[in-house]
Amino acid sequence: MTVQQDIERKLRAALEPEHLDVLNESHMHSVAPGSETHFKVVVVAEVFAGKSRLARHRMVNGILAHELEAGVHALSMHTYHGAEWADAAGRAPESPACLGGGRAEAR
Repeated sequence: MTVQQDIERKLRAALEPEHLDVLNESHMHSVAPGSETHFKVVVVAEVFAGKSRLARHRMVNGILAHELEAGVHALSMHTYHGAEWADAAGRAPESPACLGGGRAEAR
């Protein structure tokens, strides 16, 4: 099972989301081809209703603690409950381009 599949399985089991996207964005960064180190998750779940963004992110971090300790370098989270997702027209923000870390061109 891939890291991406593990993340999706764990979030589905723990949060019972009405919408879930788990995107491997490693290819957008300075990592080896085929890496699974940079992810973006978009989670819509009623369990988030009434919780702050910090509380939601702590929930996701707790669910994915093993993955974060075992090689996931970056996790972008967009957490919504149903009404917020509707207000966002079912779209999460696009991820910014990577600057390439230490290999970034001179600015």
